[in-house]
Amino acid sequence: MRCDVIRFVAFEDLGVWEAEIRAHGYEVRYLDVGVDDVVQAAGADVTIVLGAPIDAPDTTNYPVLADVRSMLEARRDRPTLGVCLGAQLMALAAGAIVGPGTREVGFDTVDLTDAGHDSALGPLAGTPVLHWHADTFTLPSGATLLAGNAANAHQAFSLGRWLAVQFHPEADPEAIERWVIGHTGDLRAWGVPASDLRRQAREHGDAATMAGIRMIRDWLRAL
Repeated sequence: MRCDVIRFVAFEDLGVWEAEIRAHGYEVRYLDVGVDDVVQAAGADVTIVLGAPIDAPDTTNYPVLADVRSMLEARRDRPTLGVCLGAQLMALAAGAIVGPGTREVGFDTVDLTDAGHDSALGPLAGTPVLHWHADTFTLPSGATLLAGNAANAHQAFSLGRWLAVQFHPEADPEAIERWVIGHTGDLRAWGVPASDLRRQAREHGDAATMAGIRMIRDWLRAL
């Protein structure tokens, strides 16, 4: 079995999910956007689309986003998981709208719906996970809302065999320095101290890691 992973920036990888995915018998293959042919992922047993600090609708500056959306449209009936930008691209591919939301940077909880508690997101209940986004999405037609919070009403949805989450349950809190360095320009522009993110990673890292691993385990077992 093969799990293709669409990666936009090197430091936003599978994080704490990777070992669990391999333990379930999947060969993990990263396809780096702008380098590899992302359309290949249309045929994978499982495809995961990760995050990046770009806007999902911005095909003018990033034409390769259209390729990712085309690949997703070809996977409407296949197991696919999107994280942050990946979730927003899935929303677009399903006919929803992506645009400015309330910026969230740091560890915080999400509020699971009843459907969310019964889904693979159940292990995340009450556990702060990493958020790093400024946009949000409307709910695609036919989708089930799984999570939201006071900042953004739509944080996760399922649609058939698709799961989309706007936050980062895959992020490894032990590697937060890679995120802080990689996003240093945005953090300075937003006035977010790197020291706050390091402190939050220390405080919530163990719980976030365990919840993220349980989430991906439950999702894979349900496929």
